[in-house]
Amino acid sequence: MIAILVALALTALAAPAIISWLGRRGFYLLAVAPAASMVAVIADWPSEGAPPRTETITWVPALQMDIVLRMDTLAAVMSILVLGVGALVLCYCAEYFDEIKRRVAGFAAQMVAFTFAMFGLVTSDNMIVLYIFWEATTVLSFLLVGFYAQRATSRRAATQALLVTTAGGLAMLAGIVMLGERAGSYLLSDILADPPSGMLISIAVVLILIGAISKSAIVPFHFWLPGAMAAPTPVSAYLHAAAMVKAGIFLVARLAPGFSDDVAWQVTVVGLGLLTMVLGGWRSLREFDLKLILAFGTVSQLGFLMVLVGIGDTNVALAGIAMLVAHALFKASLFMVVGIIDHSTGTRDVRKLARLGAASPALAIIASVSAASMAGLPITIGFVGKEAALGAVAETGALTTWQSVAATAILVFGSILTMAYTVRFLAGAFGRKVRREPSLAVAKMHHPSAAFMAPAGLLALLGVAAGFASGPLGSLFEPYAKTLPAHGHEIEHLALWHGFKLPLLLTAIVIVGGVTVFLLLRRRRRRLGFTSPPLGNADRIYDYVLRGADTASLALTRVTQRGSLPLTQGVIMVTLIIVPTVALFLGARNRLDVNGFDSAIQVVIGGIMVAAAISATLLRNRLAAALVVGVTGYGCGMLFAFYGAPDLALTQFLVETLTLVIFVLVLRKLPAEAEARHTTGFKPLRALIGLAFGALLVVVGLFAAGARSTIPMHVDIPEAAYKLGNGANAVNVLLVDIRAWDTLGEVSVLLVAATGVASMVFRHRRFGSAPRVADAARLQGANPDIDDGIPSARTTWLRGSDFRDPRHRSMVLEATTRLIFPTMVVASIYFFYAGHNAPGGGFAGGLTMGMALVLRYLAGGRYELGEAIPIDAGRILGLGLGLSVSTAIASVLAGAPALSSATLEVTLPVLGHIKLVTALFFDLGVYLIVVGLVLDVLRSLGARLDIEETATTAAGSRAANDAAFAEREIDGTVTR
Repeated sequence: MIAILVALALTALAAPAIISWLGRRGFYLLAVAPAASMVAVIADWPSEGAPPRTETITWVPALQMDIVLRMDTLAAVMSILVLGVGALVLCYCAEYFDEIKRRVAGFAAQMVAFTFAMFGLVTSDNMIVLYIFWEATTVLSFLLVGFYAQRATSRRAATQALLVTTAGGLAMLAGIVMLGERAGSYLLSDILADPPSGMLISIAVVLILIGAISKSAIVPFHFWLPGAMAAPTPVSAYLHAAAMVKAGIFLVARLAPGFSDDVAWQVTVVGLGLLTMVLGGWRSLREFDLKLILAFGTVSQLGFLMVLVGIGDTNVALAGIAMLVAHALFKASLFMVVGIIDHSTGTRDVRKLARLGAASPALAIIASVSAASMAGLPITIGFVGKEAALGAVAETGALTTWQSVAATAILVFGSILTMAYTVRFLAGAFGRKVRREPSLAVAKMHHPSAAFMAPAGLLALLGVAAGFASGPLGSLFEPYAKTLPAHGHEIEHLALWHGFKLPLLLTAIVIVGGVTVFLLLRRRRRRLGFTSPPLGNADRIYDYVLRGADTASLALTRVTQRGSLPLTQGVIMVTLIIVPTVALFLGARNRLDVNGFDSAIQVVIGGIMVAAAISATLLRNRLAAALVVGVTGYGCGMLFAFYGAPDLALTQFLVETLTLVIFVLVLRKLPAEAEARHTTGFKPLRALIGLAFGALLVVVGLFAAGARSTIPMHVDIPEAAYKLGNGANAVNVLLVDIRAWDTLGEVSVLLVAATGVASMVFRHRRFGSAPRVADAARLQGANPDIDDGIPSARTTWLRGSDFRDPRHRSMVLEATTRLIFPTMVVASIYFFYAGHNAPGGGFAGGLTMGMALVLRYLAGGRYELGEAIPIDAGRILGLGLGLSVSTAIASVLAGAPALSSATLEVTLPVLGHIKLVTALFFDLGVYLIVVGLVLDVLRSLGARLDIEETATTAAGSRAANDAAFAEREIDGTVTR
């Protein structure tokens, strides 16, 4: 199973290159992976009586998130459908797309990735991992449905499907957590072996069912599926016939052995399933688009399937699995047929199609065979499944007598509607319609190739073959059916003929009733009001809900976000003051341990910090206020140092220095002092909020320190760091090994922050790397009037200084930078390598390197920054994040928990014995991200603003040249 997932993942990654290389024929090559995987599943089919085969990858065991894959009968059946139909749909794509563009290559990758996600979903035994695959199918379906992104209908359909299924998925996640915590395990096999009970479990199960019915388009979430018909037909044939919409059916079938006797389960699954079957069938009779006829028919059949797998009876479940297979075969085939019709004639409207059957008899035969299975006509697997279903539901002991009778009657009525819309589909697509000549669309059609029709034809043929092989197939399905109670009945084996019994009579009623309904509706369509939109349209309700949410959000935003930064910040701080204070008074914390200062130095430092904080509130000059705020930060770093935390002190000093530089870069574009008209708010109130917030932090800190009742954790951290992380620096080992997940999240936030800064500064396009000296010289030759391109006559220590205004140069700073920059680079590398056993690490090393870049920029200007690192900051950030994530993936591939480290020891001739911990590579990613962040800030708030200033100060006859020069730098059009 893991090998299949890896093969599908690699195929998805290679898909764009394969399609770009081979064109649309590359789809045939992509189909090899799911086809071979299907053969592997068949070859290793679960044996009855033997325990299911499982494969496990250890991943975050503390959170019970081990990847556990389990192949039992139900998973095997779903895997065959996912892989087999997926392979045929890929072959169908090779003929469906006329020309290959870049987005088709991406489409191919998404289709294979969807197969990967669905296979992972149906084989997952861990509910958390199942949920991850579940949401992966949601995201991929959003991309696939929105393939025609230039069309408003596609964008709406994709968004609608995403919102509905994601909302259901969130409810499902809450139910999974509740069920897993109450059961003590997140493994489905453990939960079903000993199902828990109680009110909380019923709520959890209903929440999970909300996710299932939203995914399988059950009322009231049925409306997204017809809207998703805006997707390309291969998507409809795969996702909306055989794969994604079956995920909810699969989940209900998986949970039925443990929870089908719950009242909430019966109401949700059986009640809504019956309603969906009738509503979907009725809506299908109203449509004129062939694809929408099939879409609402799919909704109806999904309701049918939900009832069968959810009742909780052996024979009904066996019929449900048979119908599950039948539906995948006939509905995928029919969607392909519709795609061929649309591709050949240019329309799917039944009113524009006449005598298509005579024009393309082979296509008509394929459609008729598949439609026969959909209607449940003899010799097809659809007939076998429907006969078994009607008989089993009528006799089930899982329901009361009146419930089984009512359910059977509704299923018969729904089957009559199914028969009616099946006849309507065939007559609308291939009928003569009282015309002697083909319609214009049919007359101009180009005949589909045999390769185009082959996948649909093979699925139709399999539907008939499965009908004749229903006995052997039933024996393969029975191990799952036997996991459900038989309620005193012997198992009814699947067969093509059961004799003259009640199911055969009901089938005759369905056939006659369906044809009658079709004939009546064809004659009285206008009288029945089919020309107007239906009442209670769920799609309209969806729009009303969205508009209501927009209105409510706007009303809330008007109250809470008035556009005033001081007001917003005040609300946040007041909330932070009130909530913890109330919690402290209402809580059981009643002990404080207040310790005084350990030395006079701490008193002095604390006094300086208090004085600096007060000064920051009184100073009017922005730069001076920023500097005194920095004093508080340096004071905090000194306290860290006195308390024996050199790592924290070093990081605090570096961060504070870098923060001051960023403040200066921003403040240089603002007036030195705030204007009186910009002064807002009541200053005493602000002072009161500030004092209260500071006092709260002190009080909470004291209470937190006094709450300790056991031995502090820091006592064991040094030993754990050395034994588990092979490092003497406990702080660094915590960051890159023991709590590496936290660090990975934090550096991701840093990357997002860098992207946000760049996005705000570069409103139109990316700036690229900082400009270099060669660019300035080249632009000077093209624009001799540019002052910024005239080298200075003064002695220079840095190349970039040649292109700065002499008034802004400092010889002392340039000479000092020339001498100290290499030392700072070496220091940053030292901090990086030594951090595992001494103060430092990737973060401190990256900050040191960032400070070196800051010094280089301040001394030499934007061109000197380009000379220091002539690489786009985004690439450095991406490389760093890639390194950090790769260490997690490498650990998993090696069979270890994600982000776990290993120790490599080697003896070299000159260097001697070297002990290398693989966490170093993770730390290297952190180092690169910090360097990239600093470089991004410098090019955004430094180099970019320098260029804008150059363009702004240009005047007179040189204005046009200067503006052009600046724009060429801004747009990145300078030739490197």
